[in-house]
Amino acid sequence: MADIVIHRGPANFFDAEVLCRVADLGEQLSAADGVRIIVLSSAGKHFCAGADFGAGSLADDRDRAAAEIYEHGARLFDLPLPIVAAVQGAAVGGGLGLACAADFRVVSRASRFAANFTALGFHHGFGLSVTLPRIVGHQRALDMLVTAQRVDGTEARRTGLADRLVEPGEEHAGALALAEEIAGQAPLAVRAVKRTLRAELAAEVRAALAHELEEQRRLWRTEDSRIGIAAARTRAEPVFTGR
Repeated sequence: MADIVIHRGPANFFDAEVLCRVADLGEQLSAADGVRIIVLSSAGKHFCAGADFGAGSLADDRDRAAAEIYEHGARLFDLPLPIVAAVQGAAVGGGLGLACAADFRVVSRASRFAANFTALGFHHGFGLSVTLPRIVGHQRALDMLVTAQRVDGTEARRTGLADRLVEPGEEHAGALALAEEIAGQAPLAVRAVKRTLRAELAAEVRAALAHELEEQRRLWRTEDSRIGIAAARTRAEPVFTGR
């Protein structure tokens, strides 16, 4: 078992460099002898708040930076080892996409998920067009993506977005326990089952990413996107104009 931990607290925003490192480690671990499963976790209060659109390369050249992020994010879907995500606090926007790239999610009632893209004025990304409907069903995914509503850990477990529900503060321990359970099974059989059930997923995600990025690039140039991103950074309520 291996534990990949993201250290960018408290919100654990990612960029292309972070996702490249996660994907590199995943590929190295998949080729290593004796590693049967990966736990993906984060230090600090929250699992992942996605990308910070007001900072770094995402502020300077959003189109290019997003393309690089998705290039490395897509690599996670090629990994042959099963991945268990320990989701404490928030998994928001791209953080939800990262959680859905894992094969399993362990949460507590204090965990929360949100596809907050429409609240920011643009299209969702990170392959959520494919992964979220697969996990919770088409209509539930549509509801989450359109309304940007928050879903707590209890609701996530009820709808299948989470696979295990533990006590608050025990998310990482719960993920390790599930990982140990899976690692105790025949490793070749586990890999084969994952390959069978997710064989087409990587290609579907890459196709979805191309469309999602095209829509994001178009909507990032709208007044609504400027309003939504600015409001999120100041914790204000956006008033969209439809322009």
